[in-house]
Amino acid sequence: MKFLRNIDQNAERWLLLVFYVMLVATMAIEVLRREVFSYSSIWGEEIVRYSFIYLAWIGAAAAVKERAHIRIDVLLHYLGNRPKAAVYIFGDLVMFVVAIVALYWSFETVLVSAKFGSVTDGLRISKVWFLAAVPVGFGLMIFRLTQSLLRDLRSLRDGTAVYEGDKLFD
Repeated sequence: MKFLRNIDQNAERWLLLVFYVMLVATMAIEVLRREVFSYSSIWGEEIVRYSFIYLAWIGAAAAVKERAHIRIDVLLHYLGNRPKAAVYIFGDLVMFVVAIVALYWSFETVLVSAKFGSVTDGLRISKVWFLAAVPVGFGLMIFRLTQSLLRDLRSLRDGTAVYEGDKLFD
């Protein structure tokens, strides 16, 4: 149980760390190769590009978890706990619908790529692995939105303060 709780709390952090380290290490190696040895690989740019894509989509899911997406919340400061929870529930439901539609269409793209066997230019690896970043990101978002909705429904029912994420500025 503790293991699952740890995964729930830190999965996106660890994935983001892995892809960020991969991006920075590959970029540093490629800069050294290009500047010192006057040689660069065809695969380095692809590794960096696809690591960045995974970073973006997993980061979006992490932002959903932490309620860190940009929002205008001036009016929310004047609402009580229950109306504020209702506004957050409405926002999460809208985002949930958008994420379901986007998951469907992004998965469709992955299936088309798999059907035609498209591969990357440099690595010659199936593009499915890299196109899967989008449905993986939306799948994680849907999971985190479900958690958020359940948390907000409890806040609405109990009249307790809704989770608003960590504040950068007060």
